[in-house]
Amino acid sequence: MPIFLLSPANCGGNRARVVMSDRASFDLAVRLRSREGAPLGEVFSFLSGLYFRGKLTYSRTFARPPEGLELDGGGVYVITPNAGLRSPDTPVTLKAIQAFASVDVCVDNPKYRRPLERSARALADEIGDCPVVLLGSIASPKYVDVLLSIFGERLLFPQEFVGRGDMSRGGLLLRCAAAGQELTYIPVAGAVRRGTRPPKLDPAARVRMTT
Repeated sequence: MPIFLLSPANCGGNRARVVMSDRASFDLAVRLRSREGAPLGEVFSFLSGLYFRGKLTYSRTFARPPEGLELDGGGVYVITPNAGLRSPDTPVTLKAIQAFASVDVCVDNPKYRRPLERSARALADEIGDCPVVLLGSIASPKYVDVLLSIFGERLLFPQEFVGRGDMSRGGLLLRCAAAGQELTYIPVAGAVRRGTRPPKLDPAARVRMTT
């Protein structure tokens, strides 16, 4: 009965500049500039493309919060650069994305680390011994060093992620969600965080996404 933590999209890249442009007239950009904003998951899916779409689709397919416990986002949480863990349904505005872009996602940056620690501790207290699956890089300390100290042995990650790049992970997640086939989760503590690159995914099994 896992819940999922999703690493954030890059809020300072080319796609971020496109959606944050005052001249952008497509739907998502217009909604971001409005008072109501747009869902965090939708915005990060645009910013990151395949990888975040894969993480969001997979986690929404397989998240199973503890029985009787109502969790935001159905047990799916997104790591943000300055606001800790948030549901992918959380409305965000252009101002919020600009604030995300101004914060360095680094384990030594208190603007990033302290909100994440607060929300992760609150979640840990709420979910008891429920396993937590990190869909993000474990090769870098920016997520693991914060989350492992709070969730301990409950913090897991997909074994199949080892050796894969972001695009390969995104494609794998989409295919698994479409097939209803869950990955193998292993503890982050003591795991091999880097490995040999696995064979490329079969292009014939590609999942086509609509936007």
